[in-house]
Amino acid sequence: MKHPLIVALLLLVAGSGCADRAAPGSDLHVAWRTVPGLSDMLPDGIDVYEGVDRETPLQAWYVRVDLHARGLTPRVEVSTDSDRRETITGFARRTGAVVVLNGGYFRMDLDPARHVGLLYRDGHAIEAATVSVLRDTLRYYIARGTLGLTGTGGVDVAWVRSRGDSLFEWKTPIPNRPGMPAPDPGLSGATLWPMQDALAAGPVLVQDGQVEVATDPEAFFGSSIPEVHPRSAAGYDRRGALILLVVDGRQPSSRGVSLEELAAIMRSLGCVEAVNLDGGGSSALVVGGRLLNRPTGGTTEREVMSALSVYYDPGR
Repeated sequence: MKHPLIVALLLLVAGSGCADRAAPGSDLHVAWRTVPGLSDMLPDGIDVYEGVDRETPLQAWYVRVDLHARGLTPRVEVSTDSDRRETITGFARRTGAVVVLNGGYFRMDLDPARHVGLLYRDGHAIEAATVSVLRDTLRYYIARGTLGLTGTGGVDVAWVRSRGDSLFEWKTPIPNRPGMPAPDPGLSGATLWPMQDALAAGPVLVQDGQVEVATDPEAFFGSSIPEVHPRSAAGYDRRGALILLVVDGRQPSSRGVSLEELAAIMRSLGCVEAVNLDGGGSSALVVGGRLLNRPTGGTTEREVMSALSVYYDPGR
Protein backbone atom coordinates (compact mmCIF):
# COMPACT_ATOMS: atom_id res chain seq x y z
CA MET A 1 0.00 0.00 0.00
CA LYS A 2 1.08 3.57 -0.58
CA HIS A 3 2.97 5.77 1.86
CA PRO A 4 1.28 9.22 2.30
CA LEU A 5 4.40 11.08 1.09
CA ILE A 6 4.53 8.95 -2.05
CA VAL A 7 0.85 9.66 -2.67
CA ALA A 8 1.48 13.41 -2.39
CA LEU A 9 4.36 13.23 -4.85
CA LEU A 10 2.26 11.19 -7.26
CA LEU A 11 -0.46 13.82 -7.10
CA LEU A 12 2.00 16.57 -7.93
CA VAL A 13 3.34 14.62 -10.90
CA ALA A 14 -0.13 13.68 -12.11
CA GLY A 15 -1.37 17.21 -11.70
CA SER A 16 1.41 18.58 -13.90
CA GLY A 17 0.66 15.96 -16.54
CA CYS A 18 -3.11 16.33 -16.38
CA ALA A 19 -3.48 20.03 -17.04
CA ASP A 20 -5.72 20.40 -20.09
CA ARG A 21 -3.86 21.18 -23.29
CA ALA A 22 -5.50 22.84 -26.27
CA ALA A 23 -7.25 20.30 -28.47
CA PRO A 24 -9.95 20.48 -31.14
CA GLY A 25 -13.47 20.78 -29.73
CA SER A 26 -12.40 21.31 -26.12
CA ASP A 27 -12.81 24.31 -23.84
CA LEU A 28 -12.83 22.12 -20.74
CA HIS A 29 -10.90 22.95 -17.57
CA VAL A 30 -10.98 19.84 -15.41
CA ALA A 31 -9.18 20.11 -12.06
CA TRP A 32 -7.95 16.71 -10.83
CA ARG A 33 -7.16 15.45 -7.34
CA THR A 34 -6.68 12.05 -5.75
CA VAL A 35 -9.85 10.45 -4.41
CA PRO A 36 -9.80 10.96 -0.62
CA GLY A 37 -9.54 7.78 1.42
CA LEU A 38 -9.19 5.50 -1.58
CA SER A 39 -5.92 5.85 -3.47
CA ASP A 40 -3.75 5.11 -0.43
CA MET A 41 -5.71 1.89 0.24
CA LEU A 42 -5.01 0.41 -3.19
CA PRO A 43 -2.06 -1.71 -4.36
CA ASP A 44 1.03 0.14 -5.50
CA GLY A 45 0.72 1.02 -9.16
CA ILE A 46 -2.97 2.02 -9.05
CA ASP A 47 -3.80 5.71 -8.67
CA VAL A 48 -7.32 7.14 -8.73
CA TYR A 49 -8.33 10.74 -9.48
CA GLU A 50 -11.55 12.67 -9.52
CA GLY A 51 -12.02 15.74 -11.68
CA VAL A 52 -14.41 18.68 -11.62
CA ASP A 53 -15.10 21.42 -14.14
CA ARG A 54 -17.63 23.69 -12.46
CA GLU A 55 -18.06 25.96 -15.47
CA THR A 56 -19.12 23.29 -17.96
CA PRO A 57 -20.16 21.54 -15.55
CA LEU A 58 -18.49 18.12 -15.43
CA GLN A 59 -17.56 15.39 -12.99
CA ALA A 60 -15.13 12.66 -14.01
CA TRP A 61 -12.89 9.96 -12.54
CA TYR A 62 -9.91 8.12 -13.93
CA VAL A 63 -7.60 5.30 -12.88
CA ARG A 64 -3.98 5.06 -13.92
CA VAL A 65 -2.65 1.49 -13.72
CA ASP A 66 1.12 1.01 -13.90
CA LEU A 67 1.30 -2.35 -15.65
CA HIS A 68 4.98 -2.64 -14.71
CA ALA A 69 4.01 -2.77 -11.03
CA ARG A 70 4.10 -6.18 -9.42
CA GLY A 71 0.92 -8.23 -9.40
CA LEU A 72 -1.32 -6.07 -11.64
CA THR A 73 -3.07 -7.71 -14.60
CA PRO A 74 -5.75 -6.20 -16.89
CA ARG A 75 -8.35 -8.49 -18.46
CA VAL A 76 -11.49 -8.36 -20.54
CA GLU A 77 -14.43 -9.86 -18.65
CA VAL A 78 -17.75 -11.26 -19.91
CA SER A 79 -20.90 -11.67 -17.85
CA THR A 80 -21.60 -15.24 -16.71
CA ASP A 81 -25.25 -14.58 -15.82
CA SER A 82 -27.88 -16.45 -17.81
CA ASP A 83 -28.89 -13.26 -19.62
CA ARG A 84 -25.20 -12.36 -20.15
CA ARG A 85 -25.66 -9.08 -18.25
CA GLU A 86 -24.60 -7.88 -14.81
CA THR A 87 -23.71 -4.61 -13.10
CA ILE A 88 -20.14 -3.38 -12.84
CA THR A 89 -20.41 -3.78 -9.06
CA GLY A 90 -21.54 -7.36 -9.74
CA PHE A 91 -18.49 -7.96 -11.96
CA ALA A 92 -16.24 -6.66 -9.16
CA ARG A 93 -17.83 -8.85 -6.47
CA ARG A 94 -17.81 -11.99 -8.62
CA THR A 95 -14.26 -11.69 -9.94
CA GLY A 96 -12.51 -9.93 -7.06
CA ALA A 97 -11.06 -7.35 -9.47
CA VAL A 98 -9.65 -4.18 -7.92
CA VAL A 99 -10.79 -1.97 -10.83
CA VAL A 100 -13.74 -2.56 -13.18
CA LEU A 101 -14.97 -0.29 -16.00
CA ASN A 102 -17.84 -1.03 -18.35
CA GLY A 103 -16.84 -2.36 -21.76
CA GLY A 104 -18.29 -2.43 -25.28
CA TYR A 105 -21.66 -2.03 -26.94
CA PHE A 106 -24.25 -4.80 -26.65
CA ARG A 107 -27.82 -5.60 -27.65
CA MET A 108 -30.01 -4.80 -24.65
CA ASP A 109 -33.10 -6.11 -26.43
CA LEU A 110 -31.82 -9.69 -26.65
CA ASP A 111 -31.91 -12.38 -23.96
CA PRO A 112 -29.19 -13.49 -23.62
CA ALA A 113 -27.47 -10.24 -24.60
CA ARG A 114 -25.19 -10.18 -27.62
CA HIS A 115 -22.08 -8.06 -28.01
CA VAL A 116 -21.95 -5.51 -30.83
CA GLY A 117 -18.46 -5.84 -32.24
CA LEU A 118 -15.42 -7.85 -31.25
CA LEU A 119 -15.38 -9.54 -27.85
CA TYR A 120 -12.25 -11.64 -27.43
CA ARG A 121 -10.87 -13.46 -24.38
CA ASP A 122 -8.05 -15.97 -23.87
CA GLY A 123 -7.33 -16.03 -27.58
CA HIS A 124 -10.89 -16.88 -28.64
CA ALA A 125 -13.53 -14.72 -30.30
CA ILE A 126 -16.78 -14.73 -28.32
CA GLU A 127 -18.21 -12.28 -30.87
CA ALA A 128 -16.65 -11.45 -34.24
CA ALA A 129 -15.69 -7.93 -35.26
CA THR A 130 -18.33 -5.90 -37.10
CA VAL A 131 -17.36 -5.61 -40.78
CA SER A 132 -20.15 -3.39 -42.17
CA VAL A 133 -23.10 -1.19 -41.23
CA LEU A 134 -25.97 0.43 -43.15
CA ARG A 135 -26.45 4.20 -43.14
CA ASP A 136 -29.28 5.64 -45.27
CA THR A 137 -29.39 2.50 -47.46
CA LEU A 138 -25.62 2.68 -48.09
CA ARG A 139 -23.33 -0.07 -46.82
CA TYR A 140 -20.09 1.02 -45.16
CA TYR A 141 -17.29 -1.50 -44.63
CA ILE A 142 -15.53 -0.78 -41.36
CA ALA A 143 -12.85 -1.75 -38.89
CA ARG A 144 -13.74 -0.29 -35.52
CA GLY A 145 -11.63 0.96 -32.65
CA THR A 146 -10.55 -1.86 -30.35
CA LEU A 147 -8.56 -2.08 -27.11
CA GLY A 148 -6.22 -5.07 -26.94
CA LEU A 149 -4.35 -6.66 -24.02
CA THR A 150 -1.34 -8.87 -24.71
CA GLY A 151 -1.47 -10.81 -21.43
CA THR A 152 2.09 -9.74 -20.60
CA GLY A 153 1.38 -6.13 -19.63
CA GLY A 154 1.00 -4.68 -23.11
CA VAL A 155 -1.90 -2.50 -24.26
CA ASP A 156 -2.77 -1.39 -27.77
CA VAL A 157 -5.55 0.43 -29.63
CA ALA A 158 -6.15 -0.36 -33.29
CA TRP A 159 -8.71 -0.67 -36.07
CA VAL A 160 -9.43 -4.38 -36.04
CA ARG A 161 -11.19 -7.18 -37.89
CA SER A 162 -11.34 -10.85 -37.01
CA ARG A 163 -11.32 -14.13 -38.88
CA GLY A 164 -12.13 -17.03 -36.61
CA ASP A 165 -9.85 -16.59 -33.60
CA SER A 166 -7.28 -14.53 -35.54
CA LEU A 167 -7.20 -10.74 -35.19
CA PHE A 168 -5.95 -8.28 -37.82
CA GLU A 169 -5.14 -4.59 -37.38
CA TRP A 170 -4.77 -1.51 -39.54
CA LYS A 171 -2.63 1.47 -38.58
CA THR A 172 -5.12 3.82 -40.26
CA PRO A 173 -8.90 3.45 -40.55
CA ILE A 174 -10.89 2.59 -43.67
CA PRO A 175 -11.50 6.03 -45.28
CA ASN A 176 -15.29 6.21 -45.13
CA ARG A 177 -17.11 9.55 -45.33
CA PRO A 178 -20.82 10.31 -44.97
CA GLY A 179 -22.43 9.45 -48.30
CA MET A 180 -19.11 8.10 -49.62
CA PRO A 181 -18.45 4.48 -48.55
CA ALA A 182 -14.93 3.22 -49.12
CA PRO A 183 -14.41 -0.13 -50.92
CA ASP A 184 -14.19 -3.18 -48.68
CA PRO A 185 -10.45 -3.84 -48.19
CA GLY A 186 -11.01 -7.39 -46.92
CA LEU A 187 -7.80 -7.97 -44.98
CA SER A 188 -5.59 -6.16 -47.49
CA GLY A 189 -3.00 -4.05 -45.72
CA ALA A 190 -3.81 -5.56 -42.32
CA THR A 191 -1.35 -7.42 -40.12
CA LEU A 192 -1.85 -10.01 -37.39
CA TRP A 193 -2.68 -8.49 -34.01
CA PRO A 194 -1.37 -10.83 -31.29
CA MET A 195 -3.64 -10.14 -28.32
CA GLN A 196 -4.86 -12.33 -25.48
CA ASP A 197 -7.98 -10.23 -24.81
CA ALA A 198 -9.67 -7.54 -26.90
CA LEU A 199 -12.77 -5.39 -26.75
CA ALA A 200 -14.24 -3.34 -29.60
CA ALA A 201 -16.37 -0.23 -29.21
CA GLY A 202 -15.27 3.00 -30.91
CA PRO A 203 -14.53 5.36 -32.29
CA VAL A 204 -10.80 5.75 -31.75
CA LEU A 205 -10.19 9.06 -29.95
CA VAL A 206 -6.41 9.55 -29.80
CA GLN A 207 -3.67 8.33 -32.14
CA ASP A 208 0.06 9.09 -31.85
CA GLY A 209 -0.67 11.44 -28.96
CA GLN A 210 -3.03 13.62 -31.00
CA VAL A 211 -6.79 14.01 -30.97
CA GLU A 212 -8.01 12.03 -34.00
CA VAL A 213 -11.68 11.15 -33.54
CA ALA A 214 -12.56 8.50 -36.14
CA THR A 215 -16.34 9.06 -36.21
CA ASP A 216 -16.59 9.08 -40.01
CA PRO A 217 -14.18 6.22 -40.87
CA GLU A 218 -15.90 3.96 -38.31
CA ALA A 219 -19.34 5.04 -39.63
CA PHE A 220 -20.78 6.34 -36.38
CA PHE A 221 -22.40 9.27 -38.22
CA GLY A 222 -26.17 8.96 -38.40
CA SER A 223 -26.21 7.45 -34.90
CA SER A 224 -26.52 8.95 -31.42
CA ILE A 225 -22.91 8.08 -30.54
CA PRO A 226 -21.38 11.49 -31.48
CA GLU A 227 -23.84 13.41 -29.26
CA VAL A 228 -23.10 14.60 -25.70
CA HIS A 229 -23.43 11.66 -23.29
CA PRO A 230 -22.03 10.14 -20.11
CA ARG A 231 -18.84 8.46 -21.36
CA SER A 232 -16.26 5.78 -20.68
CA ALA A 233 -12.90 5.50 -22.39
CA ALA A 234 -9.68 3.50 -22.19
CA GLY A 235 -6.16 4.12 -23.43
CA TYR A 236 -2.51 4.06 -22.48
CA ASP A 237 0.28 6.57 -21.96
CA ARG A 238 3.90 6.66 -23.13
CA ARG A 239 5.01 4.58 -20.16
CA GLY A 240 2.52 1.88 -21.06
CA ALA A 241 0.19 2.62 -18.13
CA LEU A 242 -3.47 1.81 -18.65
CA ILE A 243 -5.82 4.80 -18.34
CA LEU A 244 -9.51 4.14 -17.56
CA LEU A 245 -11.91 7.10 -17.50
CA VAL A 246 -15.59 7.69 -16.76
CA VAL A 247 -17.47 11.00 -17.18
CA ASP A 248 -20.93 11.45 -15.69
CA GLY A 249 -23.69 13.09 -17.70
CA ARG A 250 -27.37 14.00 -17.93
CA GLN A 251 -27.15 15.54 -14.45
CA PRO A 252 -27.19 19.14 -13.17
CA SER A 253 -23.64 18.71 -11.86
CA SER A 254 -22.30 17.00 -15.00
CA ARG A 255 -23.67 17.40 -18.52
CA GLY A 256 -21.54 14.73 -20.21
CA VAL A 257 -19.11 15.26 -23.10
CA SER A 258 -18.88 15.01 -26.86
CA LEU A 259 -16.44 12.60 -28.47
CA GLU A 260 -14.07 15.49 -29.20
CA GLU A 261 -14.16 16.60 -25.58
CA LEU A 262 -13.62 13.04 -24.39
CA ALA A 263 -10.63 12.75 -26.71
CA ALA A 264 -9.20 16.02 -25.38
CA ILE A 265 -9.48 14.74 -21.81
CA MET A 266 -7.74 11.47 -22.67
CA ARG A 267 -4.96 13.36 -24.46
CA SER A 268 -4.57 15.68 -21.45
CA LEU A 269 -4.06 12.58 -19.28
CA GLY A 270 -1.09 11.67 -21.46
CA CYS A 271 -2.71 9.03 -23.63
CA VAL A 272 -0.80 8.02 -26.74
CA GLU A 273 -3.83 6.07 -27.96
CA ALA A 274 -7.38 5.90 -26.64
CA VAL A 275 -10.79 4.54 -27.62
CA ASN A 276 -14.37 5.36 -26.70
CA LEU A 277 -16.30 2.61 -24.88
CA ASP A 278 -20.03 2.12 -24.31
CA GLY A 279 -21.54 5.16 -22.61
CA GLY A 280 -24.82 6.60 -21.46
CA GLY A 281 -26.39 4.59 -18.64
CA SER A 282 -23.73 1.89 -19.10
CA SER A 283 -20.87 4.11 -17.90
CA ALA A 284 -19.73 2.94 -14.46
CA LEU A 285 -16.40 2.68 -12.67
CA VAL A 286 -15.83 0.56 -9.53
CA VAL A 287 -12.52 0.75 -7.64
CA GLY A 288 -11.79 -1.19 -4.47
CA GLY A 289 -15.43 -2.29 -4.39
CA ARG A 290 -16.65 1.32 -4.46
CA LEU A 291 -18.82 2.77 -7.25
CA LEU A 292 -17.19 6.13 -7.98
CA ASN A 293 -19.61 7.78 -10.38
CA ARG A 294 -23.40 8.19 -10.48
CA PRO A 295 -24.74 6.19 -13.45
CA THR A 296 -28.03 7.61 -14.70
CA GLY A 297 -27.74 10.25 -11.97
CA GLY A 298 -27.88 7.91 -8.98
CA THR A 299 -26.61 4.60 -7.63
CA THR A 300 -28.68 2.32 -9.86
CA GLU A 301 -26.38 0.60 -12.34
CA ARG A 302 -27.30 -0.72 -15.77
CA GLU A 303 -26.40 -4.36 -16.32
CA VAL A 304 -23.82 -4.71 -19.11
CA MET A 305 -22.28 -7.60 -21.00
CA SER A 306 -18.55 -6.84 -20.94
CA ALA A 307 -16.03 -5.03 -18.78
CA LEU A 308 -12.38 -4.10 -18.44
CA SER A 309 -10.95 -5.33 -15.14
CA VAL A 310 -7.67 -5.03 -13.29
CA TYR A 311 -6.60 -7.79 -10.88
CA TYR A 312 -4.02 -7.72 -8.11
CA ASP A 313 -2.10 -10.85 -7.14
CA PRO A 314 0.70 -10.04 -4.67
CA GLY A 315 2.39 -13.35 -5.40
CA ARG A 316 2.53 -12.83 -9.14
